[in-house]
Amino acid sequence: MRPPRRSCRHKITKLFGERSRHREATYVCVFVFKFDGVISGNLLKGDSSDSEDEAQDNLPLSKKPAWVDDDDEIKEKIDMTHRYRKDMMKSDAEKSLTKEKLQIRLQEQFQRAMGGVPSWAQRGKKKTKKDDSEDEDDDDLLCKTGNFVSISESLPKGILQMKNCLNANNERPSDAKLTTVQFHPSAQVIMTAGLDQSVSLFQVDGKTNPKIQSIHLENFPVRKACFSADGERVIATSIRNKMFYVYDMMGGNIIPVNQIRGMQEKFVKDFEVSPDGSFLLFTGTSGYIHLLSMKTMELIGSMKINGRAVASNFTPDGSKIYTNSGEGEVFIWDVKSRRCINKFTDEGCLHGRCLALSKNGQYVACGSSSGVVNVYTSDTCLQETNPKPVKAIMNLVTAATSLAFNSTTEILAVASNKADEAVKLVHIPSFTVFSNFPLFRRKVIYLTQSMDFSPRSGFFCIGNNKGKALLYRLKHYSDF
Repeated sequence: MRPPRRSCRHKITKLFGERSRHREATYVCVFVFKFDGVISGNLLKGDSSDSEDEAQDNLPLSKKPAWVDDDDEIKEKIDMTHRYRKDMMKSDAEKSLTKEKLQIRLQEQFQRAMGGVPSWAQRGKKKTKKDDSEDEDDDDLLCKTGNFVSISESLPKGILQMKNCLNANNERPSDAKLTTVQFHPSAQVIMTAGLDQSVSLFQVDGKTNPKIQSIHLENFPVRKACFSADGERVIATSIRNKMFYVYDMMGGNIIPVNQIRGMQEKFVKDFEVSPDGSFLLFTGTSGYIHLLSMKTMELIGSMKINGRAVASNFTPDGSKIYTNSGEGEVFIWDVKSRRCINKFTDEGCLHGRCLALSKNGQYVACGSSSGVVNVYTSDTCLQETNPKPVKAIMNLVTAATSLAFNSTTEILAVASNKADEAVKLVHIPSFTVFSNFPLFRRKVIYLTQSMDFSPRSGFFCIGNNKGKALLYRLKHYSDF
């Protein structure tokens, strides 16, 4: 006979004692009691101009105080020109506020940051039968093992619900610049590589992120590292070297690959792996790009553009290759015939820097030296020589050096390694920037060298020049 169901709240109380049951009330008090002293802080600067009256209407119901202190009725003015409160001023004439109005202003900004009043702060909300059934569903969930994959609703624009996690490489931080961070295509693992001549693997849980393995490549500062499509191998190139390494993770072997016959390159640096795992594409000098077989590591053929090739990428089906040139032109190649099927000019671009294709094949993003990122539809790129971008993203003031789409094509990450904190997350299809990332007045990211989304967008990682892999949990997505 199955034992009676017990809610998750009962289990938490049993594990941690009665204190956990009062935690909800503790949080509520933060917004019910009046502040006795001067309030300072800058929660989040928003674009909304809602009045304090509207914010007051949206606040949860408060209980009648047990007693009233006469000193609280004194209308003390708070100086709003202080550097910690200056960003909360709505006009230059608003040089001071009463404590009550400042309290409302802080609550208003909190609601804007959270996207509304959290359920735990709603006093008038009562537990319903639906909530009881959800607790029972939680019991069933805890009785199962395995991956729980659910389809999320479309991502809303404005505020991105995210959590700052422990650095992905916290157990082995690098003492040099991280040039690569990449999530494993199927396992809950992330790889970091950099100029400290090492490639490291970590398990991603957002809490401890334990190290799995770290390999050292003697006299080989890693320029780029990438998983194979099946996730069983790692390919790594260096800064000034004509050879590269292939690490067989299943066998534990590190295989050096010397100069490829027929590929006349002094150095091999940048490369891409085809989505089907059949090809390896190297970006060479003098406009050459070289297509290799992943199975034999032999040269299949080379293609040449007019000018300097700066970035290349495969389409999601692996049938085409996009190559961005340093002269502001983008070339499209057919993989089977290795012929150019179209060439178009990136609007307003003097010098191309980076390129990214969305996972669903709908969009092509081109970054330039001016910091402008033009986003095109794939159809216009294939058919026109001067296509108009659906959006020109102008949130970077230095050269765009990194671009990445998430798996659902709802987020485009754009970044520059020329300025600190120069990274933005763009909502698609509205093409508006999420206002809460990166955090204002906090220098955490520094220079972005590499970034990647996990296979189902549950995590986002940034590798910086300080050797840290900054990890963020994107709460909208329920799976890794």
